[in-house]
Amino acid sequence: MLQFTKMHGLGNDFVVFNAIDQRVQLSAEQCRHLANRQFGIGCDQILLIEPAREPGTDFHYRIFNADGSEVEQCGNGARCFAKFVRDQGLTDKQTIDVGTRAGRIRLYLEPDGEVRVNMGVPVLEPGLIPFEADHRHAVYPIEVDGGTIHIGAVSMGNPHAVWIVPSVDSAPVATLGPLMERHPRFPQRVNVGFMEICSRSRIRLRVFERGTGETLACGSGACAAVVAGSIQCLLEPQVQVSLPGGDLVVKWLGENEPVWMKGPAVSVYEGKVEI
Repeated sequence: MLQFTKMHGLGNDFVVFNAIDQRVQLSAEQCRHLANRQFGIGCDQILLIEPAREPGTDFHYRIFNADGSEVEQCGNGARCFAKFVRDQGLTDKQTIDVGTRAGRIRLYLEPDGEVRVNMGVPVLEPGLIPFEADHRHAVYPIEVDGGTIHIGAVSMGNPHAVWIVPSVDSAPVATLGPLMERHPRFPQRVNVGFMEICSRSRIRLRVFERGTGETLACGSGACAAVVAGSIQCLLEPQVQVSLPGGDLVVKWLGENEPVWMKGPAVSVYEGKVEI
C-alpha cells in the first residue's frame, strides 16, 4: 500500500507520491492503471518526490504521463510539488531548488499562496528541441493532414509546437493534436499548443499534451506559447495566459532570460493505493 496525494494546478491533475519516506517503483503499466479514470485513481500525470541527486538541490522530481512515459518537465506539476513538500513537512523553505530530468528549476512559495517557478531559459535551436529544421526561425511551415500550417517550436525542457489560431473554441485540437504530437519532424514527440492572441498582454490557450491528450492546463505549454508569441513580436514581456482550467501569469524578458510562471496549486485529497 502506497500513500498518495491527489493535487491539481488549474485542473491539470496529478497523483503525487512521497518517494522519500516510502519505496516507490512504478512500471509503465502501473502508471497507466493509476492514471485510468475508470479503473484507477485518475490523473494527467504521476509525480514522484525523491531525495536530491545533485549538490545544491533540495529534492529530485520525476514526471510520468498517463501513458506511462517519463517526461522532462511539467510546470503545473512543479507548483504542486512545491506545495506538497511544504504541506508534508519535508521542508520549511520558501525557495526550493529541484533537480529534474530537464535540469534544475527553482520554486518560490508566494505570500498569496500561489507558487512562482523559474522555468529556465527556453531552447530555440531546432536540433536541441528536438525539431527537424535546417535553421532557426520564428515560425516554421509544417505539413499536417494534407495541408500546411505555421508553428513556433520551443523547448521548455520538453518540446512544444505552438500554432496561432483565430479562436481556441473552434481550434481542431482533437484532430490535429494527435497528428502533430507524433509528427516525424519531432523525433521525441511534442506538446501542441493552440494559441489565440486576445491582446499583447493576454492569450487564450489549449494544449494537447504528448502521452496524455488535451488537459485543462499546461504550465510549460503556457511558457512556450508566450515565448513563441514574443519572438514574433506579438506579445508583451508579461502575459496572462487563460487556459480552460484557469489563468497563469507568464513573464519572459527575452533572449537568454529565464521564463517565470506564477499560478495556484491545490491539494484535493489523500489516500492509499495498492500497487
